[in-house]
Amino acid sequence: MSTILSAGIVDAHLIEGTDAEPEIGHSSPVSSNQQSNHRQLAKIVSKHQKISYLRPIATFSRSEFDRIDEIVNASRSSVILDSGCGNGESSRSFAAAFPDKLVIGIDKSDARIARAEVGDTLPNLHFVHGDCVDLWRLAVQARWPVWRHLLLYPNPWPKAKHLQRRWHGHPVFKHLLALGGCLELRSNWEIYVSEFAAALEIAAAKYVPVKRFFADAPITPFERKYAASGHPLYRLQVQLD
Repeated sequence: MSTILSAGIVDAHLIEGTDAEPEIGHSSPVSSNQQSNHRQLAKIVSKHQKISYLRPIATFSRSEFDRIDEIVNASRSSVILDSGCGNGESSRSFAAAFPDKLVIGIDKSDARIARAEVGDTLPNLHFVHGDCVDLWRLAVQARWPVWRHLLLYPNPWPKAKHLQRRWHGHPVFKHLLALGGCLELRSNWEIYVSEFAAALEIAAAKYVPVKRFFADAPITPFERKYAASGHPLYRLQVQLD
């Protein structure tokens, strides 16, 4: 079994980090005024399931999607999405482990995408500079054959008032789920993963346990930093097809 699979099972727009690479072993735990799942979570997730999210697609996201959509259609391969891919380390790992899949790394930062594109070229690996909020909706419309979807250490937005900036509290959540495939989430904040699991129950009627895991072979700079700093790491995995 590959290291990627055995590492178990869980970054991104509003929800992406800074352009700087994290320092190894110098990370403080997530600090929040929340001690448990947000009390408005169920209300917000339920509301978002009933409305149409009509924010206009950004021009740069549209052009990037059109470019990569041609590649998806030509490849006829199943897709692995790495949303909030940062420097592309995790995308490269999955592309090497699954050469028969088309791996697409997405990040809103052009600086991070520029770093991701440096290095050896893998024929099944492509990077996209765009907003996940736009690209996910376009991918659903285009019916991309998503086999696996990675959300690795998204910005936790730990203040309670920022619940709707977290992926599960955002109106795009139902589009995220509509992408299908095997969705993986990883975070060093247990509440983020717990809320995500609760949102899955509300929006997709799926119960998914939250598990703590140990990253023996980290696949992102943040995972490496958090592990070296002694943070507990949490994950979930759910099949959405």
